This record gives sequence, structure tokens and C-alpha cells, in this order.
Amino acid sequence: MAHAIVPPYLLARIAAVQEPTWAKAAEAARSTLAAPREYRPVRSRLRLSIEDDGTLVAEATPAPDREISDAQQKEQLPGVKVRGEDDPPTGDTSVDQAFDGLGATFDFLWDAFARDSLDGSGGSLLSTVHYGENYDNAFWNGERMVFGDGDGEVFSGFTGSLTVIAHELAHGVIEDEGGLLYRGQSGALNESFADVVGALAEQHHLGQTADQASWLIGEGIFTDAVEGRALRSMAAPGTAYDDDVLGRDPQPAHMRDFVVTRDDNGGVHINSGIPNHAFYLLAIALGGYAWERAGLIWYRTLSGALPSTADFSTFANATLAAAAAEYGEESEEVAAVRAAWTSVGVIDDARAAETAA
Repeated sequence: MAHAIVPPYLLARIAAVQEPTWAKAAEAARSTLAAPREYRPVRSRLRLSIEDDGTLVAEATPAPDREISDAQQKEQLPGVKVRGEDDPPTGDTSVDQAFDGLGATFDFLWDAFARDSLDGSGGSLLSTVHYGENYDNAFWNGERMVFGDGDGEVFSGFTGSLTVIAHELAHGVIEDEGGLLYRGQSGALNESFADVVGALAEQHHLGQTADQASWLIGEGIFTDAVEGRALRSMAAPGTAYDDDVLGRDPQPAHMRDFVVTRDDNGGVHINSGIPNHAFYLLAIALGGYAWERAGLIWYRTLSGALPSTADFSTFANATLAAAAAEYGEESEEVAAVRAAWTSVGVIDDARAAETAA
């Protein structure tokens, strides 16, 4: 199963459009849905910084090992190698954006969680750009990131969004930690954790605190013709777009609106709005840089003894246990985690209701 940033229900909606002005986008969506996505299950650097007292600090840290290939509009992987780790920028925007996005995600994983690449052991970061003709998606195939160029009518491209790049790379982290079954609630958790990494990687790169961030996933990938800001909003699920052609963002923010469907592997891209919003509420409640406490709790949960079939309730209880192990049973962090999950209807706890009030 290859993981892709654009949900199949959204592509299906575009593919069904009959208006002549959207003919290219409709054909691109049909081609994207039909295209196969094959799935196939250390460097170091010196960082210099200056402390408050003026002391120069030199620290040896892991360095990414990136390789970007060009599919040259074919649907064949890996394509032709066009940039390696020690190569200068190519002048191809997609190549250089992908290279930078892989590096920013690597830096985030190391700085936030001391994780050396996706596998924790300095594994190479591979990517292919210019995949297919008018290909309307970006996906992780178990080995590399793959980017289409978009159709130019609905999607403008995917390499310019760090949230997209980090989201897809996060699927590699999830797989390395044992995976979350990509169906139903465990699949929605899989998508949600990837969104969390996408949002946090962007915030880390921009130096944003939780209250400064947009909490949008895929901001900038739509053209100006689309009435929408992004694919998803963690702050307000269901509000990312509302367009005559695309329809309205279907994500719920609360369990009372949970969508029961057989499509999209049981609604993995839709119902991820619920745990997404829980994380957002936690991050805002704790304040500061969201990766420092909220993100760490989620990461400790994923890298702990989490079953691959975990549902929302199982994951929520695991985050409570992770927060207690990290900060103490009676900590502010545990109370905030409990309040967040209660607010989205996943757990029912009187103490959380009192905290939220």
C-alpha cells in the first residue's frame, strides 16, 4: 500500500467533472487514479552555535544523505539521478525544493526526537520528481518520496509544501516503528501522525510556536482557481476548502461526526481530522514549540508498544501513558492530553472536562 497526500475521494471528484474548462484537470485526476504505485517494503556534520555568554559551541550531528531523481514525466521509478548530497542546486525548482524539504524534515526528526533519518540509523532519503504527466499527487512508496507536477488547473505542484514532504516521509517512520494498519481507525491514526509530523516539521523550519502556526497541511498546492487554503486543517477540520468543483472538506473534528465508509480504506484521510484536532488542542494548551512536549508525547507513543491495529481510544490511552512516563502522573502534560482527547469525544473523563472548563 503506497501512501499519497491527495485522498482518492478528492481525485475521484475532480475526475467526474464534465465542465470543459476543467477538462485537463479531470483527465489528470483519472490518470493519477489509474497509475500504478509500486510499493517496496552515516553521514555527519559539524554544527556551530554561540551560547548567550558568547561561547562558540561545535557539535557533531548526523547529516542527511539525499538523492533526487527525475522521472522525466514517465511513471517509472527511480528515474535519472540529478542531485546528490554534495551537489549544488540544479536550477530545477522541483528538484531543489525536494532536496531542501528532505533536509528540513531530517533536521526536524533529529532536533526534536534525536532520530537519525526515517529508520533511526541514518538511512538515505530518496526522492523522484516530475513523475508522470500532470500527475496529481505525491506519495511514499516504502522506499522513496515521489512527486507529480500537478495538472496546473487544480494542483500547482507538491514539492513547494514542506508539510506534504514531511507528511509522506513520516509514513517511513511509522513503518519502521512497526506500522499502523492502513484501514479504519488505525489507518486514520497513520494519516494523522503523518500530518502531525508535517505540521511540526514546517513549524520547526520556520521557528514558529504553536499559536503562530497555520496548522494547515498542503498549503499552497492548490492553484488560485480553487476556493481553498490547503488539503486539511488541524486547527479546524472541515474548513480547508469549500469549492464548487472539489466540494467541501469532509473532515470531522469530533467523534459524533465520525464518517463510516468503505471508501478511502475506511475513511483514513477523512477521520484523521479527529486525532489531528486532538493534537492541535494539546499543542495550543501546552504552548511554546509544539514539537517539544506535544510532539514528543506523540512520538513516544508511536515508538512504544503500540499495536498496529490501535483504534482512537487505544491510541489516546497510550498517549496518556507516554505523557505520564515522560512528565509524571499528575503533570500539566497528562491533564492537557486528557482534556484534548475528551474535547474531541474519544475519551469521556470528568477530570478532563473540569480541566477544559
